[in-house]
Amino acid sequence: MAILSISGLSRSFGQNTLFENVSFLIDESDKVGLIGANGAGKTTLFRLLTGEDTPDSGSLIRSGSCSIGYMEQYLRESYGKTVYEEALTAFEHLEKIEQELSKIADMIDKGLDTGEIIVRQHTLQEKYENEGGLLYKSRTRAVLLGLGFSEEDLLLSCEVLSGGQKTRLSLARLLLSDADFLLLDEPTNHLDMDAIAYLEDYLISYKGAFIVISHDRYFLDKVTLRTFELENRHLTIFEGNYSKYMSYKETDCEIRQRHYENDMKEIKRIEGIIEQQRRWNREKNIKTAESKQKMLDKKIAGLDKPESLDDKVRMTFSPARESGYDVLKLIDIKKSFDGVTLFEHTNADIKKGEKVFFIGGNGTGKTTLLKIIMQRLSYDCGEIIRGAKVDAGYYEQQSSDLCGSKTVIAEIRDSYGELSDTEIRNYLAAFLIRGDDVFKKLDNLSGGERARVALLKLMLTKPNLLILDEPTNHLDIGSREALENAIISYPATAIIVSHDRYFINKLATKIYTIGPSGTREYVGNYDYYLQKRQPELKPCIVKKEKDNSYLREKERKSKLRKAENQLKCCEEEIEKLEALIVSLEEELSGSASDYVLAMELTEEIESKKEALDRLYNDWEVYNLSLEEEKNNY
Repeated sequence: MAILSISGLSRSFGQNTLFENVSFLIDESDKVGLIGANGAGKTTLFRLLTGEDTPDSGSLIRSGSCSIGYMEQYLRESYGKTVYEEALTAFEHLEKIEQELSKIADMIDKGLDTGEIIVRQHTLQEKYENEGGLLYKSRTRAVLLGLGFSEEDLLLSCEVLSGGQKTRLSLARLLLSDADFLLLDEPTNHLDMDAIAYLEDYLISYKGAFIVISHDRYFLDKVTLRTFELENRHLTIFEGNYSKYMSYKETDCEIRQRHYENDMKEIKRIEGIIEQQRRWNREKNIKTAESKQKMLDKKIAGLDKPESLDDKVRMTFSPARESGYDVLKLIDIKKSFDGVTLFEHTNADIKKGEKVFFIGGNGTGKTTLLKIIMQRLSYDCGEIIRGAKVDAGYYEQQSSDLCGSKTVIAEIRDSYGELSDTEIRNYLAAFLIRGDDVFKKLDNLSGGERARVALLKLMLTKPNLLILDEPTNHLDIGSREALENAIISYPATAIIVSHDRYFINKLATKIYTIGPSGTREYVGNYDYYLQKRQPELKPCIVKKEKDNSYLREKERKSKLRKAENQLKCCEEEIEKLEALIVSLEEELSGSASDYVLAMELTEEIESKKEALDRLYNDWEVYNLSLEEEKNNY
């Protein structure tokens, strides 16, 4: 059944038409990936679907029962709330029921237990349980932990959160909202691989519909069943995930290219006939030429020209000189901050031509390691051996050097003075920065433009060792593919930190996982890493617990706190249920003359006593668990 129907939707801003005549249906269990270049109008389309913006034309019809959840790009102001408290606002309706039930309990304690109050209490309690009231707090905690927050993070004030933490908190609120149609705009930004895997599992098992905007192609392959592409102001629908879409797209491009080439041959043939007939210049020839000209005009008007190469980023990395075979060796590198070890026993052996990826969770020190390799940070102990004739070029994740009032063309001119302005403009055009955009100030560049300028500067440096920190961030899919192809054809060495699993899978010849207690080497791509990871996971965890007392202490505190909270929540539930049973028994004693009401109350009391027995059993389990954690601690 369709929950959303879109017909002939169009949206423009001034002279700029983002899209026109967009039509599609969303069924109640659709899983859709929305793709397109930056600026194609994907987020604007979302704003139309939520009602935040109004289309220039077209219709949008939602099912009356359809509730839409939209992942906010920026967390609303939440002064005074912790991460956990803000996430719980997804259940404001349950918190209101709790407050009313608490007031009713106070009234009953004061002897104001009228029949009307008891009925209201019963109705609210039933609604509370049916809508997940007994589980919503534990569910909230599970979602926050799954998205990468630690137990300690749950107590942080929202005012001190980083941009990435705010994005993850917004995503958590969306997943907890129980909306039956989700709109997710780049949900994997700021998530590490474990958190992305959690989100994937969540969306795969999600029973409702969703549309997700993402440049994470591995993610799109796992969670989507249809693909919508916004391109050249039109929306095209493909059945299947991203990889299937690419297969359709490549076949379609080949067919369109062949048709275009055949049409151009036919146009040249007709042009030749027209030229010949006009040269003969007789009345019959003139009429033939006019007839052929009409045919030619019609054919040119209907010409389907394939996408121009000018609309794609073109980059090529070529080293100015070759390095030696041994490029870089890390031996037992250790780095600490404020007495806390970030990583140690970090080892790697990198040879000429290898494409090496360092992966790991957020905060494991991947960017720090790249800065150590680039000699921008010192390290505590260990040894780094650099090979002969190694010229490293560094792509920094934040592009912090690209800021200020300097224009783009001036930035390239100052860095590469040997280039003429014409050559600089040609290079910038290859990175889709054309016309007046070359005079944009660095401070005014979008994330994608800033990334492309940084990659152009790296290309012009001509290093034989590329060191790239999250290079696909802020790049649309077309730019990511251009970067992939450039690195594949790059004859030298690359060391890359990335969360983009599609990117890793396509390029990696070797992967190192980095963690507090060391690195592990996997000679292969991301699929190979996943294949090998499961049997190695358990010994790896044991090693961490043995070698890192800080993490062991942190985990013990977390387990103890969890056990205490479980026991406390269970005791609160027992207290509430016992009070409810007492109240029901008092009502029963006063209703002996009403047989029907007495039977109903008896059944309800028995049901509540069964629930109470289960809670007593849970209490025993939680109490034993707490005692065990106290002994371990």
